[in-house]
Amino acid sequence: MNTVERQRLTRRALGVAPAVLFIVVISVVGLYSDTFVTRGNAMQIMAQAAPTVVVAVGMTFVLLTAGVDLSVGALMFIGAGLAGHAAVAGWPLGLSAAIMIAVGIAGGLVNSVLVTRLGLIPFVATLATLYIGRGAGRWITETRAINLPEPFLTLGASSWLGVPTVAWLAAFVAVAGQLVLSFTPFGRQLYALGANRQAARKVGLNIGRITAAAYVISGACAGLGGLLALVQLGAVSPRFGELYEFDAITAAVLGGTSLYGGHGRVLPGTVLGALLLKTVFSALVSMQANPYLYPLITAAIIFTAVLVDTLRTRLAD
Repeated sequence: MNTVERQRLTRRALGVAPAVLFIVVISVVGLYSDTFVTRGNAMQIMAQAAPTVVVAVGMTFVLLTAGVDLSVGALMFIGAGLAGHAAVAGWPLGLSAAIMIAVGIAGGLVNSVLVTRLGLIPFVATLATLYIGRGAGRWITETRAINLPEPFLTLGASSWLGVPTVAWLAAFVAVAGQLVLSFTPFGRQLYALGANRQAARKVGLNIGRITAAAYVISGACAGLGGLLALVQLGAVSPRFGELYEFDAITAAVLGGTSLYGGHGRVLPGTVLGALLLKTVFSALVSMQANPYLYPLITAAIIFTAVLVDTLRTRLAD
């Protein structure tokens, strides 16, 4: 076997690694817990993964440009705080949902201006808006929990054809995201931009507009993802949306999206990565693992995702 064939096999192995790990986790934990491999638990994992899936879809668009959006959790918090106050004041659920999505879009616009107009590095720009957003969210909620009225919980507990409604909504977003990436000029431009920014500029692509659109999409997904999380929790806590940015990045990278830009898919990649994350944590609960191990497991997953992405990038060069 020559070097080229070995590299091809290695790339294929790295590509299917998340699916293999997903199957291994289910198989191993299923041996220790009779309640883990059940339809009820599968539906619960799908519902829990729904917010992460939606946020990770938006993150995939940003990562394809070789950028990153660390502000998604903070945008979820601001939107949830405003929507929570609106709901308590008697505003309808639809209007509260619109507020969350509008906040996400507004945050995406701010990030796009910082990155495309002011020329800030995406990591620095979105890290700044993360801290500003967390502070604004605490001011809006006064660092106190906001308990939501019954219609929110009703939506979070509802299902259609036996599948949680939130999972259907997440699936719709994922399919729509992949269709945009696969069958629209904007999707092809995203890949071209992330693969080679200079070449994309030379062929006449509007780099600023494409990048800005990616951040706006990420913000909108953060708003919708926050809504899916909110209807399941039924309350806005001072830590709402915390660490969602890292879950979204990890899910996307585990699913094959490159941190270096230009490569990745929503389906099955990002969705599988999000499901894998939630399956691992559900497995830890089923096995009654020490809660202090959770951060270590999270760190190991993130490290593995970055390592696999680095290896894929090296083999592609």
